[in-house]
Amino acid sequence: MGEFTIFNEGDRAPNDGTYIETGVNSYHMGIQNPKKVSLHKGERFPDNTNHERKWIRMPK
Repeated sequence: MGEFTIFNEGDRAPNDGTYIETGVNSYHMGIQNPKKVSLHKGERFPDNTNHERKWIRMPK
């Protein structure tokens, strides 16, 4: 089994890294000024800007 790639607020980070908000229409229109957070393994994700957003790990 693989690790999850999309996270909700309050979930714990599986690995150290920088995570960014993504949304329902982000692939088509993009998100203006998405939140970015740097988390260590086990830290919880902060609240999203709105209820349709999720967290994903930023590509290196």
